[in-house]
Amino acid sequence: MRLYLTGKIEQWYLKPDQSGVVFIMNITDPKEAIAVLGRFPFGQAGLMEFQIVPLAPIGPLRVLLDDSAR
Repeated sequence: MRLYLTGKIEQWYLKPDQSGVVFIMNITDPKEAIAVLGRFPFGQAGLMEFQIVPLAPIGPLRVLLDDSAR
């Protein structure tokens, strides 16, 4: 909850098969994300596995903008 309140975790979800959770994090460095998750109690106990997937805006959506209004 503290990571959410400080803005490090923006959203979290339970996977539909209940095999784990997905965190949407506001962290640009994958190494920092791993370090943050490693401080969780399950991370400290070695009971968590991480898959870091960097996210970015969908750039091609720019073609939908009408820039003539500028």
